[in-house]
Amino acid sequence: MTLTRGARITGAVLCAVLALMAVAWIGRDLRAAGGPGPVWEYWSGTASLRDVVRPTTTSTSLVLLLAYAAAAVAALRSASAASVLIVTGVITFVLRLPGVWLVSDAPAPEELRDRALLTTYAALAAGLALVVAGVAGRRPVPQGEERPAGPGRGAGVAVFLLLGLQAVVFTAWEIRQPFVFPPGFYPEWFIGGAPLNTPLIEGPPGWVTATIILMSLVAALGAVGGAALARPLGLIAGGFVLASGALGLARIIHFELYERFTDLDIEGQLTLLSQVCSLLVGPVVILLLARKGAERAPGGTAGPWGGPNSWGGGWGTPAPGQPGPQGYQPPQAPGFGPPPGGGFGPPPSSPPPRW
Repeated sequence: MTLTRGARITGAVLCAVLALMAVAWIGRDLRAAGGPGPVWEYWSGTASLRDVVRPTTTSTSLVLLLAYAAAAVAALRSASAASVLIVTGVITFVLRLPGVWLVSDAPAPEELRDRALLTTYAALAAGLALVVAGVAGRRPVPQGEERPAGPGRGAGVAVFLLLGLQAVVFTAWEIRQPFVFPPGFYPEWFIGGAPLNTPLIEGPPGWVTATIILMSLVAALGAVGGAALARPLGLIAGGFVLASGALGLARIIHFELYERFTDLDIEGQLTLLSQVCSLLVGPVVILLLARKGAERAPGGTAGPWGGPNSWGGGWGTPAPGQPGPQGYQPPQAPGFGPPPGGGFGPPPSSPPPRW
C-alpha cells in the first residue's frame, strides 16, 4: 500500500509542526542557559545542577526533531510513507503522554507550565493525526510504482542482532536500578513525580528507556522478517541508541573514566562498556536501515540463517516445489507432482539510557 497525495501533504505538515515545536523549546533552553554548552552538559549529566539553569528538554527532543525532519521528507517522497507516518505518530504519542499528568504540577513558572501543557496536547493530537493519515490515506500501489520494502536479508539480520543486543543491555540496567537507587524512588522513575525532577516537556527517564527498549525489540523482529515498518522504527531507535552513546561518551571524557578503567569496580567497567557499545551500535543500525530496502519475494523466502522462511516449514526445510540443497528435490508420494514430460506442478507455498 502507498499513500494518497492528500495524506502525504497532511503528514508532512504535521511533521513540520512537531519539528517547529521541538525547535522552539530547544531554542528556549539555549537562550535561558546562555548557549549550547550548558544545555549539552545538562543533557549528558556532567553539569553542576547548582550552577546551571535547568533546561526544559533532553536529548529526546533533539532525536525527535531529526526524526520529524526525516519523516516530513519521507512523507512526500518515500514509497513507505504510510509506515513512516504511523511509526512517527505512535512514538510521538507515547513519549509525550507523561506530560498530561506531570506538567501541571511541575516546579516551573505558571506561564511556562501553560506553554508546556499546550505543547503536550498539541503533540498528542498531531501524533494521533499522523496515525490516522497513515492508515486512512493508504491506497493500492499503482502498476509500475515502487512498492514499500523492508530491510534486505543481510541488513535485517544485522539489525536484528544489534538492536536485540541493545535492548538486552538497556533492560539489564533497568533491572539493576532498584538495587542501587534510594528506597522509594520507584515507581517515580517510570511515571514521574517527586523526588524525581523531570524536564518540563519530557517523560521520566524510565518511561523513555522502556519506550526505546520496545522500539528496539519490535524493529529487530520486523527487520529480520523484512517488514516495511522496521526501517522507520529502527532508524528512530538507532537515533536514540546513538544519542545514549554520545552522552555516555561525554561523561567518560568529562570524568576521565577511560584513564581509570582498570581502577573501576565491575559495575563501573560494565557501564563504560555499555556506553561505548551504544556509540558503535547506533550509527551502524542507522547506516544499515538508511539504505534502500529490498522487497522479499513471497514463498521460499530465505530466513535469516539460510533456508526458506515460510510459515509452512521449519528453518532449512525446502518449501514445496522449490529445490533443496545442491538442487535436490524432495521425493513425492505416488500420484503427486507433474506428469512425465512436462505440465504444471503444485503451486509454491506462500509464505517481531538513560540520558
